[in-house]
Amino acid sequence: MEHQSQKAILVVSFGTSYEASRKATIEIIEQDIADAFPDYRIYHAWTSKFIISVLKKRDGISIPTVCEAIEQMIHDGIRILIVQPTHILDGIENNVMKETVLSYKDFFDQIVFGAPLLAASDDETHAIAAVTSEFKNLKATDALVLMGHGTTHQINTAYSELNRHFKSLGHSNVFIGTVEADPTIQDLVQEVTEFHPTAIYLTPFMIVAGDHAHHDMAGDSPDSWVGQFHAAGFEVCPVIKGLGEYAGIRAIFIEHIKKAISMLH
Repeated sequence: MEHQSQKAILVVSFGTSYEASRKATIEIIEQDIADAFPDYRIYHAWTSKFIISVLKKRDGISIPTVCEAIEQMIHDGIRILIVQPTHILDGIENNVMKETVLSYKDFFDQIVFGAPLLAASDDETHAIAAVTSEFKNLKATDALVLMGHGTTHQINTAYSELNRHFKSLGHSNVFIGTVEADPTIQDLVQEVTEFHPTAIYLTPFMIVAGDHAHHDMAGDSPDSWVGQFHAAGFEVCPVIKGLGEYAGIRAIFIEHIKKAISMLH
């Protein structure tokens, strides 16, 4: 039997029930990581038990929880563990995940965590470059509106900081709001109206283009972001594309894993 590596990378995602988006985002991120780190065994886990159960029931696909993935790794003889979340921020979801992983620390020689997408100012700069190069054909008079998730955690201020960062790099036509916190869609409609755009492009600032992108952002309801901008008199073009589809975003996760590996002793 060939010798299997005792080093592993666990890629942790929230998950999505949208098959096309899963394949285009989470699975491509995992593939990029596998390609970049051939000496490591790659495992994956999702944090949303609800989405895991939907996939199991609807598609017969079993995605492990963090606990299940770790128990599998212990069984497989993994001793050195790198955990890389595909979360955007180090918020509630990420903190719970880290606590769960650390409850198994006695089973490993070392555990190190890669940072979520936006952990430092450099990450923001790279994320901004990835998004703006994706929309490089945007006219200066068009507005690009990004839909973030938002969180009750204090780290939610990262969205406003990112908004400022876009502007400071000369992208005065890019605006960010959140579904579940501040800035709200009402704040955005006001801010974008003052910009007087000729057209508005809406796209999720989330790893996958899932429920929020399809319903809260691009849905038919008057409450959706498309609906609210229409009501304010704008022409709106929704772009249903998760951040995981952008090569520049996936590259940030690769860098975070490299940094995590450098912390091994």
